[in-house]
Amino acid sequence: MALLGGCGERRETHTREGPDELSALGGLSQMLSFRYVADSGEDETINQVLEIDNISRSSLVPVLMFEALDKDRRVLHDVEVETVYGSDRGALVVPQGQFYDVLRFSGVGQEDVVDVRVTVGSVAMTRLPASQGEFEVTTQAVDGRGRDMSRFERFAGVELTNDNDFPVTVRVVYIVWDQPDEGDTQQAVEVAPVGGLTVVPAGSTETVKVTGAAKAAVARSSGGPAVSIKTFYSQ
Repeated sequence: MALLGGCGERRETHTREGPDELSALGGLSQMLSFRYVADSGEDETINQVLEIDNISRSSLVPVLMFEALDKDRRVLHDVEVETVYGSDRGALVVPQGQFYDVLRFSGVGQEDVVDVRVTVGSVAMTRLPASQGEFEVTTQAVDGRGRDMSRFERFAGVELTNDNDFPVTVRVVYIVWDQPDEGDTQQAVEVAPVGGLTVVPAGSTETVKVTGAAKAAVARSSGGPAVSIKTFYSQ
């Protein structure tokens, strides 16, 4: 495993593997660095973001592990760290350049988290060469007839638009956010996948239906103050 720090420790790597394992993992893990941003200070931006820099020429698929840290950089052992996009389970494809995941904290002491320590458990090159593009895939909530709706309404599908000149492969999630007290960070309290792995054709659109857990989440939270529809590259 390769250990990389959170804020202020980009690309500082400590390894404990043997030579063969280090050669396989260390080369790719050295291509990744991380920074935890609790709150960017800008309005309408996501809190508890893990920024991931990938300086390789390939899209990478990491499996990350996390330890929550307090203001004195002590490990909060009773705090569990989960991810929204799945970088802790190999679901997130990180393109060349920069992408991000969103972290969720639970357990005793979760309000004391100010940083995270990131451990790279494994990392591989993506199996899908066209996982990412110059343009982000945009989302639009739609009704059963494909007409535009607000994400705060009880929508039936999500229209994905890919302005790149090649297909991209993504997953979609519906996120319900909490309403924190002033000074606290906003956290995802519910994350429901919308459909499955979806290929969006070059310069085209694809509509994913809202079913199952996502349909139930939309029914519960429609009209609420804080929901998002997000896509991320996956395989």
